[in-house]
Amino acid sequence: MRAWATVKPRGIWATVVMLAIVGAAGLAAAQAAEEGVANFYSDKFQGKKMASGEVYDKDKLTASHKKLPYGTKVKVTNLDNQKSVVVTINDRMPASNPAVVDVTRRAAEELGFVKSGKAKVKLEVEK
Repeated sequence: MRAWATVKPRGIWATVVMLAIVGAAGLAAAQAAEEGVANFYSDKFQGKKMASGEVYDKDKLTASHKKLPYGTKVKVTNLDNQKSVVVTINDRMPASNPAVVDVTRRAAEELGFVKSGKAKVKLEVEK
């Protein structure tokens, strides 16, 4: 019994360390600047619960991303007009979504792409 008790914590700690390393590598990759298309949420989502548990509010500066943790602040820059806004990630996008971010209507207004419905953007995690 004593030998098992000695081996198990090592296995647990090895697993914890491995998961921390893999998680840090994934987070670092997700925090690198990204470029791609941004869309904005339809008004039909107003008042609906998001993946984080928060309720969607089109008048807030929030966004959805595939990998970044909830609460992450991200500077979104429209590459066509250089307008920027800082949003907070509070929703999760499906991996199949070709966009890099979905933002609220307010964020899309500040970025100047409500009329077109989408924009080429750069994402930078705020430190």
